[in-house]
Amino acid sequence: MESPKFLYLQTFGCQMNVSDSEKIASLLAGVGYQLTEESTAADLIILNTCTVRAKAEEKVYRQLENLRPLKRKKPSLLFGVGGCVAQQEGERLLEKVPYLDLVFGTHNLHRIPQIVLAAEEGRRLSETDFIDNETRLGLFPSDDQPGGVTRFVTVMQGCDNYCSYCIVPYVRGREISRRSADIIAEISQMAANGVKEITLLGQNVNSYGLNDPDQPDFAGLLRMVSDIVGIERIRFTTSHPKDITRPLIDCFAQLPKLCGHIHLPAQAGSSAVLARMNRGYTRQDYLDKVAALRAARPDIAITSDIIVGFPGESEADFAETLSLVEETRYTDIFSFIYSKRPGTAAAEFDGDLPYDLKLERLDRLAEVQKKITREFNKAQVGSVQKVLVERASRRPGQIFGRSSYNQIVNFDGDISLVGSLADVEIIEGYQNSLLGRLVTGH
Repeated sequence: MESPKFLYLQTFGCQMNVSDSEKIASLLAGVGYQLTEESTAADLIILNTCTVRAKAEEKVYRQLENLRPLKRKKPSLLFGVGGCVAQQEGERLLEKVPYLDLVFGTHNLHRIPQIVLAAEEGRRLSETDFIDNETRLGLFPSDDQPGGVTRFVTVMQGCDNYCSYCIVPYVRGREISRRSADIIAEISQMAANGVKEITLLGQNVNSYGLNDPDQPDFAGLLRMVSDIVGIERIRFTTSHPKDITRPLIDCFAQLPKLCGHIHLPAQAGSSAVLARMNRGYTRQDYLDKVAALRAARPDIAITSDIIVGFPGESEADFAETLSLVEETRYTDIFSFIYSKRPGTAAAEFDGDLPYDLKLERLDRLAEVQKKITREFNKAQVGSVQKVLVERASRRPGQIFGRSSYNQIVNFDGDISLVGSLADVEIIEGYQNSLLGRLVTGH
């Protein structure tokens, strides 16, 4: 019997990368690799990377350097880089990092077993070619992992929006939607395996099916998923505000399984900045979509992405972003300093701001949002919420799950509750989580 081979897999970036990493692990299990949480035990180390911001890319190079001593101790150890940095850099990565063995791009996930086997034979490979859409449709790896409580399901890939700051279309390719029959079959199998909640993933899920008259639109897909027996909760990410439709908004009023949370990246609060970003909507357009969502689901929780320091952003522009945050009352935001990405239109824009000014604005934004988040979490105290229990908490005797609003809720309870929807009374609201008490007899 051959000795087991061990894979250490580190994921950077978005939920799409998390989903891709699950598929990488599954595919490499077919050629004898078992996952390990210890890099020192690994025979193969893969970094699944993100390049949406400069800092995310820099983390990858730092981590490769941090792991380099392991290769000195164990020369047979293989290093690989996948994902968006791999797609962006390709062969150049092998030149920049001489101890790297393999590079595979976002369209080459299905090839990872063959690439790794070639690396085991001493060949250094980079595979980052985009493939045509018809071939690509047949290469969405199905999820054949065992159950779990929550799972990600890719429904579309790529993006056609070409926001001026964004590298995604260049590293993920143009939009393509999976066949709805394949999605429903995959989720049905997950439900049969005990999965209770699924998150539908795409760079812009709202545009699902728009380029294929044989497929439903995204609202139609949500209704199909909602009919699957065993699935109790549905989430999705990420949404582009310009593609939020009336039928999609109606889903929040009409589908009980659809969670009361949407991630709706605004990116900025100034219409002038939004125009330079090529976002396709104005500040008022965005607020109108928020109002429509809240009319359909008054308790809906909204989160967002915000970029500060975009080229040419004035103090007045930034003030509009702060006021948008205060008016929308996000439950949380992911905020970032603008950084140039190679090949994007904004990389050529004039008006780059001093880093210290960008940082100061980021800090001011964070303070405004912290206050709103804290107030929202405090307002949950006394309410009873349905919490889907995911696993044990770090604190002994506690378990945790998420509310419909995507808030983490910790409470005392038995591990046997994992996978169930528990009624939990919220007794404390903290900055990043809630503390609850299990309600019995409901």
